[in-house]
Amino acid sequence: MSDERHIFISHIHEDDEHVQKLKNLLATKGMDVKNGSITEDKFNDAQNEQYIKNEILKPRIDWASCLVVLVSEDTKDSDWVNWEIEYAQETDTRIVAVYEHSEAGAELPEAAKDYADAVVGWTGDRIVDAINGEDCWQEPGGQPRPQQPLKRIPKC
Repeated sequence: MSDERHIFISHIHEDDEHVQKLKNLLATKGMDVKNGSITEDKFNDAQNEQYIKNEILKPRIDWASCLVVLVSEDTKDSDWVNWEIEYAQETDTRIVAVYEHSEAGAELPEAAKDYADAVVGWTGDRIVDAINGEDCWQEPGGQPRPQQPLKRIPKC
């Protein structure tokens, strides 16, 4: 029996193919992922930034128990990915950054540096553990990475 999880996979559209690869990798570890992110197969034609954020992205991130950030070479430059991470942090949603397979030189987006609960390489067991609550900081190849002090904002 698989463990069904609702996650939002934050990524740049150039990395759409890796979204399914991540879901497949997690399935081999017994995790059935329901993904709330926007991909080519769930594309929308909205143009208004506030509409996209408030009516499309926020409800999908709110639905998810975890925001998983797919980190590739160009992810760090995405305003959308950084916004999704910041919104997840505001709503106290778990944030896990995952380096895409073979992305040894990729840098984390600034918001992930500030708010990620875990950062892991492309290893199924590590990703599952991170989604399930293990705080682990790794380099892309799986080596330990220095812990980042989190800038979590306390709830009032």
